[in-house]
Amino acid sequence: MSVSLLAREIKESPTLKLNETARILREKGEPVIHLGSGEPKSKVPLDAILSCAAKLRTADIRYTPTEGIPALLKAIIRYTEESYNKVIGPENVLVSSGAKQALYTLLMAIINPQDEVIITAPYWVSYPEIVKMVYGIPVIVKAEDGRFHPRMEDILQNVGSYTKAIILNSPNNPSGEVYSEEFIGEIVEFCEKKGIYLIMDDIYQKLIFDDRSPVSCYKFSKDNSDSSKLVVINGVSKMYAMTGFRIGWTIANRKLTEAMINVAAQNTSCPSIVSQTAATGALSGVQSSVEALRLFLENNRNIMVNELKSFAGIKITPPAGTFYCLPDFSAYHMKSTELSQFLVDKALVVTVPGVEFGMEGHLRLSYCGSVKDITDGIARIKWALDPDSPNEIYIGDRKCRRDWK
Repeated sequence: MSVSLLAREIKESPTLKLNETARILREKGEPVIHLGSGEPKSKVPLDAILSCAAKLRTADIRYTPTEGIPALLKAIIRYTEESYNKVIGPENVLVSSGAKQALYTLLMAIINPQDEVIITAPYWVSYPEIVKMVYGIPVIVKAEDGRFHPRMEDILQNVGSYTKAIILNSPNNPSGEVYSEEFIGEIVEFCEKKGIYLIMDDIYQKLIFDDRSPVSCYKFSKDNSDSSKLVVINGVSKMYAMTGFRIGWTIANRKLTEAMINVAAQNTSCPSIVSQTAATGALSGVQSSVEALRLFLENNRNIMVNELKSFAGIKITPPAGTFYCLPDFSAYHMKSTELSQFLVDKALVVTVPGVEFGMEGHLRLSYCGSVKDITDGIARIKWALDPDSPNEIYIGDRKCRRDWK
């Protein structure tokens, strides 16, 4: 079968592939522990379910305006004012089928062939591939000091005449790093001065720990015109545990939003009205579930970090937000893909190779599951890698030795 050159160049999503690996192992009855998951296990907010059910009961499930239903636009406008201290109008909002599609639609609207998009490492796995899909060139920038927090000096060294946009994700998937207010202020000022699009992926915005608060990029923006190149992406998937509803959105200037609406109209027409109604319920209803999830994740973060610190060879930067941490396992194996596969085969623990995020030698571990999954999963990893750990361990009902073949 002949497929396009573009289709041949796009990588398979490693996170979705690993989800499938875990599913197949579970169906075989294997006691697999999935530490690669990117979705919380908490329940969808009741207000979202009730709103969704009420809409379904009408049996009137139709197309909506491409930009989103009026009730959801109003809820996003209110959320933006309350969370960012930024007043916007409906002409600044486009609702999409998830934050991933929001980013794709945005890049379709601004990127010409050979335009460069700066992506700071570690980065979400889909950023480079989406840039390639719109015929742009991803430029990966890794902090020279090896840390997860980007540095202006590293970004400046990679900005050139073809630079069209910079993508930032804070709190960051996969590291859990939360970017400083000083850095956000510097990058906003720089992009406005140079006329570069600054894309802020804020999907984990409120899942921040240790009494820290999210930083609003609008605090530093001086350009509020229709020429503003500051764009914010957000959605309900992570904060409200609504991954399956697939609702995200962009906040951008009016002219850019109009262009994105045209792109989306020729692509998906509109997101599902059922999902939009559920998202409206989540944003407009009781917000206690967001704080409950944040506290749950912070506790799990503490447990995972403490468990990992028992490894002599692991280096870990405690995450300040999200569901993830990105420990350095290079003392055990430099090739993260091989190490990740070894842990599946040997210990039935699913992790995500750090090379997929631009950080070879690391593994992304998720702490959004149960405490038992965290402690048992880390115990299995330690058993498989650390020669000082006990030689025998139970994996499910099976007693295993480290030297078994």
